[in-house]
Amino acid sequence: MSTSFLTKNALAHSLKQLMEHTPLNKITVKHLVDDCGLNRQTFYYHFQDIFELLGWIYRTEAVESIAKYRSYSTWTDGFYRIFCYIESNRAFCYNTLDSLGRTHLDAYLYDVTNDLVMGVIQELSAGMEVSGEDKRFIANFYTLAFTGLVIQWMRGGMKDQPKYMIEQLSVLIEGNFTRALHKYEKKLT
Repeated sequence: MSTSFLTKNALAHSLKQLMEHTPLNKITVKHLVDDCGLNRQTFYYHFQDIFELLGWIYRTEAVESIAKYRSYSTWTDGFYRIFCYIESNRAFCYNTLDSLGRTHLDAYLYDVTNDLVMGVIQELSAGMEVSGEDKRFIANFYTLAFTGLVIQWMRGGMKDQPKYMIEQLSVLIEGNFTRALHKYEKKLT
């Protein structure tokens, strides 16, 4: 591992620890560097501000871990991992949800979900004549539905278990990707 990655990881770990008990908007770069024994210059060498670090955390910890679940047979596993990540990083995600950093949580959820959904749509549409624009529209629709569901789950205190959420989602989604693609295919003919 590179020194740069180790430094970023140390800063990420400090931010997550501080967010366990301190609102994000109250955490300063000084708090972070003092917590992990670095100096301000080192922080600014790697990140412009705390929000950039926040985005880096979501991208590296969560997005990359679900890349292999972009198929129709594995999409529920990918969504399950998203729920589990949020659940196991509860304080970090809650704190982000109720802060100016909310856009990073939204972007994380959108990017990771859209990547999963688009992978499924690409797989299912093989051999179909559906425009790229229509595929993106379908993916955007399901992505926004899923991210809205996750945000409401978080706001509701994450009472339902991730497994239950996936079961519910699976019932709603089963067959709908294919059905939507067929309708858009007919639109072209």
